Amino acid sequence: MWLAFRGLPFAKIKGYFAKANYLWVAAAAVFGILAYWIRAIRWNLLLEPMGYKISNSNALWTLSFGYLMNLTIPRSGELARATALYGVEKVPVDKSFGTVILERVVDLLCMAGFLALTLIFKYDAILAFYKHANISVSPTKIGLILGILTVGAILFFVFKNKFRNVPILGNIIKILDGILDGVLSIFKLKQPIKFIIYSIAIWICFYLAAFLVCFSLPETSNFTIADGFFIIVVGTLGMMVPASGGIGAFHFALKLGIGALFLSMGKSFEEGAEVGLAYAFISHTLQLFIMAVMGFISIPILAKARNLAVKNQEFR
Repeated sequence: MWLAFRGLPFAKIKGYFAKANYLWVAAAAVFGILAYWIRAIRWNLLLEPMGYKISNSNALWTLSFGYLMNLTIPRSGELARATALYGVEKVPVDKSFGTVILERVVDLLCMAGFLALTLIFKYDAILAFYKHANISVSPTKIGLILGILTVGAILFFVFKNKFRNVPILGNIIKILDGILDGVLSIFKLKQPIKFIIYSIAIWICFYLAAFLVCFSLPETSNFTIADGFFIIVVGTLGMMVPASGGIGAFHFALKLGIGALFLSMGKSFEEGAEVGLAYAFISHTLQLFIMAVMGFISIPILAKARNLAVKNQEFR
């Protein structure tokens, strides 16, 4: 957050909030919440091949609880979500956690699709963004990391059966097997077309939630659909940084991103940076509001569902 505000007085950014049209923000919120519901339904499709059929309601509220936990410890929500699901549906944590990892892989592929669209339609803005972000990626380092991961995966599959009877290693292997079952559930999908449609629908909701906020500010109200591709890519890069709820990282990314977008349009980078921060505050505050409201609502609902699950188990 300090990096985001460096050189920009907050009083100046506040001026943008006064002239914002919050009806567009409310419209964006509808698609933000809709993405939650579609993701919950899609999660059921991943658990189904492993023999688990959970209620869409429990899927929604465990998902919401996981997002709430991400506001505390970065990336803790994935495990919290799987643990909460076990409490209400008795799906083993390792298996459901494996499906969560799979979801992240699918999200990465969808993100790559938006990146491809951005490279096609906003290549100049991408170059400006990387220039101002001072991002440099070494192909050698990427190759080394991928090589280490590949060798590790091969060694795991070759020697895992030999270590199953070793007390601690055996438990670790059992957990990894469960996670792997969850990840590989994508190859056993009973409704693959529906899974693809839901995945596309989730990212269309993400796109609209990000793009509609642009219309709330006069300075970004003339942004095109292609500009929206660029914004969701930059915003997702900011959210990928392991900060609690993307706080600060998202703002810094949008400051650079919309600044670069303005630069590609022949405008001032500094003006774009100010507008970018204003946009980031409106968009991110909306996301935080949805996370907090849905998350806190989920706590009593999950507690009630957990108690009901315990009573049903005792009755049996």
